[in-house]
Amino acid sequence: MDITWYGRSCFRISERGLTSVVTDPHKPKRGAPELKLRADLVTISHDLKAHRVKQVRDSDYVINSPGEYEIGELFVTGMALHTHDSEKDEVLDNIAYLFAYPNELKVLHLGNLRELPDQSFIEQIDEVQVLLLPMNGASGIRGEGMTEIVSLIEPNIVVPMNHGTGRGADADALDGFLKAMGIGPLEAQDSLRVTASTLSEQTQVVLLRPNLTGK
Repeated sequence: MDITWYGRSCFRISERGLTSVVTDPHKPKRGAPELKLRADLVTISHDLKAHRVKQVRDSDYVINSPGEYEIGELFVTGMALHTHDSEKDEVLDNIAYLFAYPNELKVLHLGNLRELPDQSFIEQIDEVQVLLLPMNGASGIRGEGMTEIVSLIEPNIVVPMNHGTGRGADADALDGFLKAMGIGPLEAQDSLRVTASTLSEQTQVVLLRPNLTGK
């Protein structure tokens, strides 16, 4: 399985001969190229208007709501993790997606998580090999809160997402998470290749470099 990050909460997850997925294809920043990705399935975790499904070619399926889905040989479970904003008195939508491949690899994408998930959510997911974990500094979940999520889910690999590459709250959130995990600075890599036979029993954190080419 290959996982590539395109910034924010957008990933492409692919396994040879199996259903490929793009999560949360987003509008590019000013001056950045449009995403030009190919996938069988697109999932949207939050803020539907801010994402661009049409940027993903060959996508026959789009999922933007909770439920259980079967796309080819891929099983997808969408789980609501909505949050109520008491100040604005509005519901902030978010859907976590669990992608279960037939090769015993499961990827959990937590979308734009704003608060710690409850025990009922944890009971739904069973084993997770790769956790895509948001580092949004504005969410209010920092350092030890993020490590608590990791402890509850117990993935083999954690891939931080939604963090800035420079200064600011998002970058600080990533630094705080790594410190709470007892990990020093990491060297970012272009993509992640995962196989069931090479997974470590101890949770590892893999830092990906955002692909800014849009391809």
